[in-house]
Amino acid sequence: MSNLASILETEVREEIAQIKRQSQENAALIVNQAKEQAQGLLESRKRALEGEFNAGIVRAKSAASLEVAALRLSAADSVQKRAFVEAEQKIRDLANSQTAEYRTILGKLIEEARGAIAEPEAIEVNPADLLLAQDVLADLGIVAAVRGNEQVQTGVRLVAKGGRTSVQNTLLGRLAQTRDSLASQVARVLAQ
Repeated sequence: MSNLASILETEVREEIAQIKRQSQENAALIVNQAKEQAQGLLESRKRALEGEFNAGIVRAKSAASLEVAALRLSAADSVQKRAFVEAEQKIRDLANSQTAEYRTILGKLIEEARGAIAEPEAIEVNPADLLLAQDVLADLGIVAAVRGNEQVQTGVRLVAKGGRTSVQNTLLGRLAQTRDSLASQVARVLAQ
């Protein structure tokens, strides 16, 4: 019986050892699967975070680009405004100078306005330009009354017979009319 007991005891030990080996193998397999799952989750989360990080960088760059563009536009607008203010001032200075250059310009403005009103009843100029305008009209051979009008600056206003229609031709008016097209040219120059 002792033989039988020892055989049974040996078989039980082998079975226990085999169960232990299988348990260790199963445990190792479970641990490896858990490690693989954890690694997969870790890599997935890492990719997601990298994607969010890259998207954040793209958004930040885009926002910075927009801000730079806005600052450029603001600076360009400020410079454009200053350029037009300076241009207006130079035109006013030219008109106030009463030089031969302004006299020539005034004559051309009168002739151009006569394209719309061939025989004006009156020609209005800024009161400071009255004598100059009379001289220019005499040189051009135009007979019309010359009147002072504070509203007319840097040019002339021709009034048709009866006073119902008039045409104004001034340097400041021309600058105002061409402001939009000049603004785009100024913007191009500033962008360079």
